[in-house]
Amino acid sequence: MLSLVLRGIRTRWVTFAGSFVALALGVGIVATTGLALAATFDAPHRGPERFAAAPVLVRGEDRLRVDTPIGVRTRPLTDPRPVPAALAAQLAGLGRTELDRTFPVTVGHTGGGVVGHPWPIAAATPYRLASGRAPAASGEIVVTAGNGSGPEAGDRVTVTTPAGSATRTVVGTVTRPPAPETTAPGTAAAAGATSAPGTAAAPEATGFETAVFFTEAEAARISPDIDAVVVHADPAAVRAAVGRDSGMAVLTGDERRRADPDPDRDAEALVSVNALLGTAAGITAFVSVFVIASTFSYGVAQRRREFGLLRTAGATPGQVRRLVYADAVLVGVLASAAGCRLGLYGAPRLASWMAGEGIAPRWFAIGDQSWPLHTAFWTGLAVALAGAVAAAHRAGRTGPVEALRESAVDSGSMPLSRVLVGAAVLLTGAVLVAVALVQDPGGMLKRKTYLTQPMLLIAGCALFAPVLVRPATRLLTWLPARLPGATGVLTRENASAGLRRTAAVAAPVIVTVALAASLMGTTATIDAAKAAEARTQATGDFVATADGGGGALSPRFVERARHIPGAVVSASRSTSVTVLEEGTALVGSEARAVDPADAAAVSALPVVAGRFADLDDGGIVVNEEWLTRTVGERVGVWLGDGRHVTLRVVAVLATGTGGNGVYLTPRNAAGAGIDRVDVGVRAGADGPAVAERLYAAGRATGTDVLTTQRWVAAAHPATGGSTRTGLLMILAIALLYTGIALANTQVMATSDRVRELAVLRLAGATKAQVLRLVGVEALAVVGVGAVLGAVVAALNLLGVHAALGLLGVGSGVVVPWGTVGPVVAVSAALAVVFAVLPASLALRTRPVELAGARE
Repeated sequence: MLSLVLRGIRTRWVTFAGSFVALALGVGIVATTGLALAATFDAPHRGPERFAAAPVLVRGEDRLRVDTPIGVRTRPLTDPRPVPAALAAQLAGLGRTELDRTFPVTVGHTGGGVVGHPWPIAAATPYRLASGRAPAASGEIVVTAGNGSGPEAGDRVTVTTPAGSATRTVVGTVTRPPAPETTAPGTAAAAGATSAPGTAAAPEATGFETAVFFTEAEAARISPDIDAVVVHADPAAVRAAVGRDSGMAVLTGDERRRADPDPDRDAEALVSVNALLGTAAGITAFVSVFVIASTFSYGVAQRRREFGLLRTAGATPGQVRRLVYADAVLVGVLASAAGCRLGLYGAPRLASWMAGEGIAPRWFAIGDQSWPLHTAFWTGLAVALAGAVAAAHRAGRTGPVEALRESAVDSGSMPLSRVLVGAAVLLTGAVLVAVALVQDPGGMLKRKTYLTQPMLLIAGCALFAPVLVRPATRLLTWLPARLPGATGVLTRENASAGLRRTAAVAAPVIVTVALAASLMGTTATIDAAKAAEARTQATGDFVATADGGGGALSPRFVERARHIPGAVVSASRSTSVTVLEEGTALVGSEARAVDPADAAAVSALPVVAGRFADLDDGGIVVNEEWLTRTVGERVGVWLGDGRHVTLRVVAVLATGTGGNGVYLTPRNAAGAGIDRVDVGVRAGADGPAVAERLYAAGRATGTDVLTTQRWVAAAHPATGGSTRTGLLMILAIALLYTGIALANTQVMATSDRVRELAVLRLAGATKAQVLRLVGVEALAVVGVGAVLGAVVAALNLLGVHAALGLLGVGSGVVVPWGTVGPVVAVSAALAVVFAVLPASLALRTRPVELAGARE
């Protein structure tokens, strides 16, 4: 058996090489993503940043804790309460204290992300004075050093705070704190290694805020609320003074990290990394199975006569099947080992790239885990065997006489097992889409769903490729076959006669085009739907947000906007509510706090029950996703600051794309600052005058004022950033596999067509005409795959469009021509090159000699 396998590999080394490369690449990708996934499970320990030097910190509780029958459930609170002044005074009696107040600041023309603090709190932070002195008067500030690009000591700068704009003097600068030490298992830091004197300084803390320090009195004037209190006293005494039910949290040790600017940024980044790598690994396995199965299937089709001779010599069907399985095992073992080595090489580079692109945290690095390599190896072997199952079954059914008499024309029939599997996969995909549309159309817009659900329809179509390619080929080549010349006719007949070859080339193109159009088209369609929904709901003329797009707006801007003649102003706050569903699950929802009369003048919300105008301090507006959504019914919720209240449902909104959240009154959003102002121009008012005064108020208070259309475009951009990068990485993997499959199949097919090509030469065709025929045929087959892939993608996109229609969102389907076009072009180029190049090499031999060669 082994000798037959080795001889077969020597004879058909092209098939072996193609399968080896495809499988090694797949295992390499699985190993690479697996090692990167393993690294996310061993995130290094990170200490506190902002209050690294604070012994005890008291601040508003930022986590909701609810006892349920299955244990304590927690949710983050978006609006922690400020520390009461009375409690701050009581804590001052225990020891020295520093009060922290945080507020947005704009220095000169800087964007968002700059915050103000009182100078005394700097002693509890890693900021250290680098030049100048501490602020001593209301007009003095200390800024973060900008490496020569920012203000320096002695400069006069315009500073905008919630209290207004004024010119202040920079009297000192502080250095941005270095990144806190991280300790990951297996690293030098974990082993106790230390940096030698004179080595490079630690990198800057990623995500750390840029601070501006004011005098304590000035900070208290700008922001009266106390955000946190640093206490130099015994933690037990502090806890006793604070009490258990005060809504305040006492933080010590690593818990102080909860007061950092963005304490969950690493965890959120790792969740995105897990989703991206898991999807990439899953699609790699999905595509590799098709490539390997296609390669083995076509290889078995080429060896029909060989298997017929073995059967004539006395080989049993079981022995023929074992021969195919032995080929698969040999390829699987060697390719999986090579793939694991490729993963060891590629994983560190993938981690470095993801950290550099901002997809993963800056510290992200590969550890010393070995289980991903074992997983990748055995996955590769399993994929090789799975790809050989259908081929082995077909090889075992080859009869001794039937194979020797079989013509070179394929019948186009499929084994019953493949028909049943293909039908089951297609039916399952269709049923899942239908069930989702009936039960939860909003679920089809979630990333996890639209990344995985199309796989079933794509797989089903690829399984039926041998049946679908003939009518598709006939359709696409109908016009060329009627043009003068023999190229169109020969292309049509060759592609129709060699159905196995055509299906083997078309299948990977179907998968790649369908993936590209489905993934990118779905994300683009959802983005367009969200933008259309926002344009429909925001009926005002202008939208104002904080400079840089984040944080609270200056109260002075809101006041000035309200006093503009002819302006209708609706100020809103971002907050959240949490409900306990079925007694066990805490479910949080984004919410906005608005005055219903003002909001109704500048918005058109999709109310399906009740009246939005009935919203008051005892009411709540929910959407159709809530379990409690009957108008008049009462529901218990926890507000953004942790208070538990019972509110009456006054109106229900359509679910839409998921952006139709909950609406409350400002009284139920205590602690949340105004972060958006919608402004409309009253009928008959002077629109240009309103706009001019509104823009002037924005410039004076550091507020971005945009027209509603521009705001919609900025707030709902096309998919970008890490999401687009991840999707493109997934498509690159699929396209790479398509290239391997096309190269392998075309080279294998050309090696078996040398006699056919020689006959064309002997019939009078020139070498250029034969090569042109081969190239045109390759283009036609890629076109067949592209059309079938587009049909599958169209079905997926129509499902998303139907879901949007059921959700009441009117938006068309967006076809990602910018992605699908290059995918088809690259596939066509690869198919032509790897068809024409081996044919050109084969035609170097005299046609008479080739005509006598074996088929």
